Amino acid sequence: MGSQDIHTDLPNSDAPELHLSHPTENECVKIWTNTSTSWGDSLELPEYLEESLFLTTIPLAKDGGMTTWILVDKNLPPDNRPIVCSCESFYKRSLTSDADGNVEDVVVHGIASVFCPEEYRGRGYAARHMKELARLLRNWQSDYAKVVGSVSYSDIEKAYYAKLGWIPNPTNMHFEFPPLKTPKSSLVEEVTESDLPELCRRDEIMIREAMAAPAPGVKKRVTILPDLDHMLWHIRKGDFATRHLFDKIPQAKGAIAGPLGKQVWAIWTHRYYGRHDAESPNNVLYILRLVVEGDMSANQPVGVDGVGPVLPNEQSSYLEAVLQAAQAEAAERHLDSVKLWEPSPWVQRAIKKSKIDFNVVEREEDSIASGMWYGENGDIVSPPIWINNEHYAWC
Repeated sequence: MGSQDIHTDLPNSDAPELHLSHPTENECVKIWTNTSTSWGDSLELPEYLEESLFLTTIPLAKDGGMTTWILVDKNLPPDNRPIVCSCESFYKRSLTSDADGNVEDVVVHGIASVFCPEEYRGRGYAARHMKELARLLRNWQSDYAKVVGSVSYSDIEKAYYAKLGWIPNPTNMHFEFPPLKTPKSSLVEEVTESDLPELCRRDEIMIREAMAAPAPGVKKRVTILPDLDHMLWHIRKGDFATRHLFDKIPQAKGAIAGPLGKQVWAIWTHRYYGRHDAESPNNVLYILRLVVEGDMSANQPVGVDGVGPVLPNEQSSYLEAVLQAAQAEAAERHLDSVKLWEPSPWVQRAIKKSKIDFNVVEREEDSIASGMWYGENGDIVSPPIWINNEHYAWC
């Protein structure tokens, strides 16, 4: 009989004996078993347990990058205590910048997998868990750099997390494209895993340059860096599912077009929320990061076009070819849509002028990016402008 079956006399959510701790290996299995019905996607329980363990060993999560938190009674021993709520936090390299373009390397924690077992719901444990977490994350893993905030991607109403201090981002928009069986354009080459380190390195250089540009009227900007660890975390998760479903892993991790200095590239991942042969599985090819070299409207606050030369017309062709490659990949891999979060103003205009079918969606009930932001003294402050609210940062 498990510990959660033994202890039925639980403290109230405001009881001082409740605190955040970290689970044992056996308690992790218990958590994953409980969450499998919500987040198992296309995997059966044994595969989901295997995936959950695997995801602790890959970039972004390994070497302390991911921390699992549990709300428990401090008077009870490990492996013999009810876990009334749990979640994970991810250490994310980030940048802030002020109106004058002074850039600082900082840390943002990503909060994921907040879960309260059904038998413990309605008692305020999740709210207590998050309040404790907000307090601890202010200085958690601050050896590398100052912690400036934490972000979550909620699938419940915006008001719940807002009341706890995580304020929804003003926009949570994405473009959605249908899968398309089409030959790959001669303009496009596949992005393979071996290409990712260099592309991420170049991308970070462009982001740092944009964040160093003055932004009059903008008190503070923040961006989570789209580094290799972020890309590989999503890609490894997608690869695990594709290996399970199809007994093979897709080679293409994205697409690239154009010569150096004018290149357009996308890095993507395959997400199977259900079996590909099920009715309406709603599986998605997520474009984790889209880069257009020379796009001065990129890496800027939403709605800011930036300044600089007009991009050559061929870059619109490169963008269209890259997006069509994503549509073709979705069709080949039995995915039901392609989603691109928060593209730049230039990309939005180029898509609208292209021949590509698309819908624009403002998310109101799922993957709502929200942030809690800390001031110099650790107090909660008003949100900075969040740059690049793209899918690579989701966790």
